[in-house]
Amino acid sequence: MPPSLRTKAFGCCALLLMLIALASLLLGAGPVPAGEALAVLSGAGYDEARFVVLELRLPRLAVGVTAGLALGIAGALLQAMTRNPLAEPGLLGVSAGSALAVALAIVWGASTATLTTLVAQAGALAGCALVVMAARMNGLGNDPIRLVLAGATLSGLLLASTSLVMLADQRAADEIRFWVIGSIAGRQWSQLQAALPSLLLAGGLVLAVAQPLASLALGERVAAGLGHHPGRIRFLVVVAVALLVGGATALAGPLAFVGLVVPFLARALAGADIRQTLWLCLPLGPAVVLLADVLSRLLAAPAELPLGVVTALTGAPVLLAIVRAGRMPAL
Repeated sequence: MPPSLRTKAFGCCALLLMLIALASLLLGAGPVPAGEALAVLSGAGYDEARFVVLELRLPRLAVGVTAGLALGIAGALLQAMTRNPLAEPGLLGVSAGSALAVALAIVWGASTATLTTLVAQAGALAGCALVVMAARMNGLGNDPIRLVLAGATLSGLLLASTSLVMLADQRAADEIRFWVIGSIAGRQWSQLQAALPSLLLAGGLVLAVAQPLASLALGERVAAGLGHHPGRIRFLVVVAVALLVGGATALAGPLAFVGLVVPFLARALAGADIRQTLWLCLPLGPAVVLLADVLSRLLAAPAELPLGVVTALTGAPVLLAIVRAGRMPAL
């Protein structure tokens, strides 16, 4: 894609994100209408409306942007590393490993947002390690369907383990249930602040591996000839994905298919170059999560659907479309 078209695509995606972000502040399942929410944004509005918009919806918006950004970039990195367009944190067990780690931490008494974030990232790192081992098995990494089946098996085992933890400790079951279905409702600024340092570190790693990862797509020999070390690149990608997925899971729980849909849309607009894909993931990731969150509030108003359910309902058709269309070339 020519640079001018890439710039226009990024601008359109950024505009779409701003519109969805505005809708996230104006629309909700509660009694505050969009007009009153808009008055709050202009500096007016009554106390209840100001509380709903500034204390509930605004932190929710910030968490949604952060989680979508992290999951979109993590999905793009995983797909580029495994050269598999179906590789995704939720499908391959990375998110489930993070959720299980958080569930165990809750049972063992973890109470601070910082500790929850660290535990979630440790679980994601274990999930990433298993993904890399699976991708490097004989023939598995080159077969998208077999890799997804292996990841689905891993995810099923981890989610079953999380369910056993819930059964074993009824006291913590309600709190753990959040980490199974995913949601950004009721999130606070302190939780976002706890996750930001590690997510910023992950951002630095992404900047460091973007160029080498693009070279690795041409083959290990080509990457080595250009002065890169494939093993080191994969290690840095695994660490970055663990930090991103763990931070997103600590904030929003496991949100399925976000890491699949976002890179798929980015590649459709910008091509297969991982550097361009990552740039478009910046607005597309938050836009997908925020749109799903707005739908979760409106579809069952005055109640709310779990965000993880909405992302699964919207992402599953994309997965089926990719498989049925045979659009699974090596990346």
